[in-house]
Amino acid sequence: MQNIYEVASSNKRKSFLIVVFFVVFVVLAVYFISGAMAYYWGYETGGLGTAGLALIVSGFMGFGGYYFSDSIVLGISGARPADRKRDFNFYTVAENLSIAAGIPKPKLYVIEDTAPNAFATGRNPEHAVICATTGLLQKLSRTELEGVIAHEMTHIRNYDTLLMSVTAVLVGTVALLGDWLIRVRWRGRSDRDSGSAGAIVLLLGIVFAILSPLVAKLIQLAISRRREFMADAGSVSVTRQPDGLISALEKISSDVEPLEAANKATAHLYIVNPFKGKSNSAVGWFANLFNTHPPIGERIKALQTMV
Repeated sequence: MQNIYEVASSNKRKSFLIVVFFVVFVVLAVYFISGAMAYYWGYETGGLGTAGLALIVSGFMGFGGYYFSDSIVLGISGARPADRKRDFNFYTVAENLSIAAGIPKPKLYVIEDTAPNAFATGRNPEHAVICATTGLLQKLSRTELEGVIAHEMTHIRNYDTLLMSVTAVLVGTVALLGDWLIRVRWRGRSDRDSGSAGAIVLLLGIVFAILSPLVAKLIQLAISRRREFMADAGSVSVTRQPDGLISALEKISSDVEPLEAANKATAHLYIVNPFKGKSNSAVGWFANLFNTHPPIGERIKALQTMV
C-alpha cells in the first residue's frame, strides 16, 4: 500500500515522462513537416520559417484561450456567481480548503443543472474559478463535497490549466503545419531532384503531416488523464479522507443524467466525463485512448491504495 506522497511522486514522474515525450515528438514533427514544405517550395531543407508562423498563430490562439479561459468557459456554461447564504456548504468548504491547500480562495460559480459535476479553470491561483452544478451541491454530503473541491484546488495549485494550454499550443502547431503541407503539396511541383535527401524529408514530412495531429492529440489526452490521477492524490493530501472523494466519484459517475451545459470544448475540465459515455468491452481499450478522463474504476482503485 502506498501513501499519498508516494502516489503523488509516481504520478509526477509519469506526467514528466509523457510531457518530455510529447515535446520531443512535436519537435520532430515540426522539423520534418517544415523541412518538407521548404523543399517543396524550393528552399533549403530544414528551414523553419513555416514552423515559426505556425507557432505564432497557435501561440496567439493558446494565449487568448488561456488568458480568458475562465470568462469563456463560464459564459458557455451559463454559470452564476455563488452566494454564501444560498450555497453555504460550497462557499464554506472552499474557504476552509483554500487555507489547507495554501492558495487564495477561488471565485465560486454555480451551474443550474441537476447532473452532479464540477470543474476548475483560470490562468493561475490568483485568477482561478471553481464551478459546481446544483446537482453536485444537492446530492453530495459535505465530506464528499470536500473531496471534489480539494481535487479542483489541486488542479489550480498544480497549474494544470497552464500545462494544458501549453499542450494545446503544441497540438495546434502540429495540426496547422500538417494541414498546410497536405493542402499545398497538390498545387505545384518542386524542381529538385526526387532522389535527393530533400525528397526523403518531403516523404517524412507527409507522413508526419498525416499522423502527427492524431498522435499529438492522443498524447494530450494522456496528459489530461494523468493530471486527473494527480489531482485525486492531491485531494487526499488536503482532506486526509480518501473515502470522501471515492464516494463522490461513485455518486457522480453512477448518475445517468448528462450535463447539458457541457460540450466537447469544456468536457475535459470536469472532474468526471459529463457526457456519461460508456464503451462496450470489445472497443473499451481503444475508446479509452480518446477519453479526457481515466476510467472511474481505475481512479477509485488508486485512491483505495492511499493511506
